[in-house]
Amino acid sequence: MEDTSTEPDPESPPDRSPDESDGGESPRGDASHESSGDAPDDADDLAALRERVDEEYDFDEFGPSDMARMSAEEWDAAFDPDSWITGDRLLDRAEAELKSRIARRDVFGVLERVREDGEDRLLVYSDEGYAIVRPTGEVTGQGTVLRDIEPIVALAAMESYDVPEPPDDWSLPHPDTVTEGTGEFGNLMIQVVAIVQVLAGAALLIASFVIDLNTIVAPAMGIVFLLIGLLLFVMVANARLSDRFRSEEYRERLRALRQAKERPDFVPVEGGVVNEDTRDE
Repeated sequence: MEDTSTEPDPESPPDRSPDESDGGESPRGDASHESSGDAPDDADDLAALRERVDEEYDFDEFGPSDMARMSAEEWDAAFDPDSWITGDRLLDRAEAELKSRIARRDVFGVLERVREDGEDRLLVYSDEGYAIVRPTGEVTGQGTVLRDIEPIVALAAMESYDVPEPPDDWSLPHPDTVTEGTGEFGNLMIQVVAIVQVLAGAALLIASFVIDLNTIVAPAMGIVFLLIGLLLFVMVANARLSDRFRSEEYRERLRALRQAKERPDFVPVEGGVVNEDTRDE
């Protein structure tokens, strides 16, 4: 019987979709990007595409949302794969960038440089998720931490990106140093306006009863001023309660990380810490 099966041509590369990856060897991590079309072969078209990408995306403020909407074609045009930084240098740059982001409270998590399976890796974890950065640029993990780390590693892998020098005190703050909220000056100004509104409303109502103004406009406006003043007081009270609630929630998360003797159970890393100063004390 004649064999009708078709064997793949060893000289022809297999068809691949834009969503397939080479085992996570790209600094883009495991994020999927759909291609909007075939890559431009002409040098002029490629230059035009790169110019459009530079105008559309702000790489100084490159974040997860930009990374999600960038197509594979745009990514390949913006970032030359041959110029990507990998290895220990990538880990050093990503570590410095992460320390700066943690210091600015852009990233919430404990940063460790661990050694596992014979290689150094960066581990960032919180009470809700984790991310592991390998020297190849592959980023794996789960939760909001993963979404925060992926664009940071992508930036650190770019030769053209200047990684800032992290401050000495870069770690997460102590729970007791977290204030109950910000914007107290704004709340004070709203309270002053509310007091003025209440006083004006009370004055109009009193004048309407004491003096026969022979009009309904004055008492009506007095009631309106009183309602506006009360509404402003309620807004200030709600803002303070919300700030207090968010601050307390933030303090509880900080206490949970600091009081934990071990990494959370969902973190699949057993390697020891390479640099002790990367651990949040």
